[in-house]
Amino acid sequence: MSLAQGPHSLQALQARYGERHRWLLLLSVMLGSMAAVMSSTIMNVAIPDMSQHFTLGQSRVQWVTSGFMVAMTVSMLTTPWLLSRYGYRRVYEVCMWLLLGGGVVGGLANDFPLVMAARVAEGLAAGVVQPIPAIIILRAFASEEQGRASGMFGMGVVLAPAIGPSIGGVLVDVFGWRSIFFMVVPLAMVALWLSRRYVPTSAPGGVQADAGSPGLDWIGLVLASVSTLMLLNGLVQLRGDDHTVAVTLLVLAGVGMALFVAWQRHLLQPDRRLHRMRRASSGRKGQVRQARRGPLMNLRVFGHRHFAMGALVSFTYGIALFGSTYLLPVYMQMGLGLSPSYIGAALLPAGILLAVTIAAVGRLSHRMPPAHWVSWGLALLALSFALMPLVHPAAGLALLWILVILGRIGLGFILPSLNLGAMRGLPKDLIPQASSVIGFVRMLGGAAGVSICAIVLEWRLAVYAHASGIPGRADLRAFNETFVFLATMTALALLAAWKMGEAEEPPKKD
Repeated sequence: MSLAQGPHSLQALQARYGERHRWLLLLSVMLGSMAAVMSSTIMNVAIPDMSQHFTLGQSRVQWVTSGFMVAMTVSMLTTPWLLSRYGYRRVYEVCMWLLLGGGVVGGLANDFPLVMAARVAEGLAAGVVQPIPAIIILRAFASEEQGRASGMFGMGVVLAPAIGPSIGGVLVDVFGWRSIFFMVVPLAMVALWLSRRYVPTSAPGGVQADAGSPGLDWIGLVLASVSTLMLLNGLVQLRGDDHTVAVTLLVLAGVGMALFVAWQRHLLQPDRRLHRMRRASSGRKGQVRQARRGPLMNLRVFGHRHFAMGALVSFTYGIALFGSTYLLPVYMQMGLGLSPSYIGAALLPAGILLAVTIAAVGRLSHRMPPAHWVSWGLALLALSFALMPLVHPAAGLALLWILVILGRIGLGFILPSLNLGAMRGLPKDLIPQASSVIGFVRMLGGAAGVSICAIVLEWRLAVYAHASGIPGRADLRAFNETFVFLATMTALALLAAWKMGEAEEPPKKD
């Protein structure tokens, strides 16, 4: 494939802006990622107000968040195909327009189905955008600069969810739930302006985007979407009284995932693909293009042990991160009796400290292998969860804030190092696939983590419901045991993180 040509190709932009172009490119995609992350995290503060406005039950209005998560998780897998077919700029700008349009339509909508459609559109855009920065960092920056670039990017992206809920809470109180949708609009508009200047029209690797590249694996996309939806629905149903539907959905999700893996392996078999292309070549050109179809998920990335272990860490990390993001505010409000406004104000400094830690670790990342930073981060995160049972309202809340800060420092060690540790050393042609896969498993773990933490918490609350005459103590014991569960899950990920740092085995052959 020939190198991309034109005034907006990667080569032309590098010639125009020199060495600083890669930093300007990273800044451009960072703002888009901030818009995507903010749209995914800030909506929680508006759910009670939205529920009253549309007179909906909690389970139905919760789909404003769940629908976004499912759309974002699945659409991540399409990023490599979209980039190779349409190039960075076109894909990125379409995603920014979807985020901008979703914010405007959702904020003006008077019907709940329209709100849901806007959220799904935002989720699809957010999912496609998420893997792009990692692809740019691993391709555009030298290995000694990748940690610094990851730290700068991570600091910016983390500030969005750290500051967003605090600002969102004020906006909901003053202007209502509609104002939350409009928060993403300014970031998307600035990202679009930067895109026209610094984001190339080229595909990854600086090659020209090829509209005649292999078609999208629609069968794999449907299998992944349906399986993910059944998995998350099955976990939600476990929280009800009738577990028959839950078990059925979880079994079907497992079958769907198995079929997805089998189909991806089928598409990777060169003999069958070559036979199919030869048979199609006797027909029209359009038929040849339709027959050419690459796998949605290139399973060869799991043949590299450091990536396979990194993906396992990413999945467990997603459970711990999203599970604790759900659990901590609920614990502070229900278990400790703190007000929502106090919780938002108290968590803000920890969020800012997290952003600072990410930037510092990014600059120091060359002093230790990425797997060591990840291991230290997981250890600090597990420790912060394990010590939560020592917190008690009668003894004051100083220990609580210390543990929250300790956990955020642990997250700051992990975030800029995990992708680098998992994907450094992979063949460059596998980096786009690897970035989308590791993002997919992290979001899948995160989406499952919220339901798993809720299931464990409700189970322990039910166990202690009649075991104590003091309701507050029963609640605290249930929360404490849920934190211990999260600590155990995080500690288990240490084994995979250690393996990620060991010498890579030769890639497995299909």
